Amino acid sequence: MSSALTIALAKGRILDETLPLLARAGIEPLDDLSSSRKLVFSTNDPNINLVLIRSSDVPTYVQYGAADLGIAGKDVLAEHGGEGLYERVDLKIAPCKMMTAGFAERPLPRTRLKVATKYPEITRRFFLEQGRQVELIKLYGSMELAPVVGLADIIVDLVQTGNTLKANGLTPLETIMDISSRLIVNRAALKMKNNAVRALVERIETAVE
Repeated sequence: MSSALTIALAKGRILDETLPLLARAGIEPLDDLSSSRKLVFSTNDPNINLVLIRSSDVPTYVQYGAADLGIAGKDVLAEHGGEGLYERVDLKIAPCKMMTAGFAERPLPRTRLKVATKYPEITRRFFLEQGRQVELIKLYGSMELAPVVGLADIIVDLVQTGNTLKANGLTPLETIMDISSRLIVNRAALKMKNNAVRALVERIETAVE
């Protein structure tokens, strides 16, 4: 097994806040991640490589050992279930809330609630704890449209400023969880590359503080 460590990074908004954090930990990619078409990147530390993938794939890459560590939002980790990996550090970046949202003035049906979301597992658990029966409608984008056109009664989605909800006449209703990005570690890597992994985790913890 190679002694070099691979960190899986999520494309998009999280990446913009991840790179300065890694730089504070002394880890900088040798290429510009935003303009390069590559997916695997060397860094100024010869023992650390980066892979750039979809945020929803980060836990899977770490779970199966294709990456030793990863950085992903709590939303993605909660939906994935966290099998085969350890959640080690709250990086306190990319903060937002996962919430239910709908029309404030529209009463919700007493019978089965129709909920549109791209987080079916989190949503199912949330309403199960309330003892509420729901019909889940999985969408991949433009959640706010679902209540507007009558596809769903409410949505479950990430809310940062609430401006998109407001622009579509929707109101945040209930907070399901606070979200931030976390550093996760593959269980096998923690055993096989213990010293290297622990040293890297400590560097990143120091950068967060």
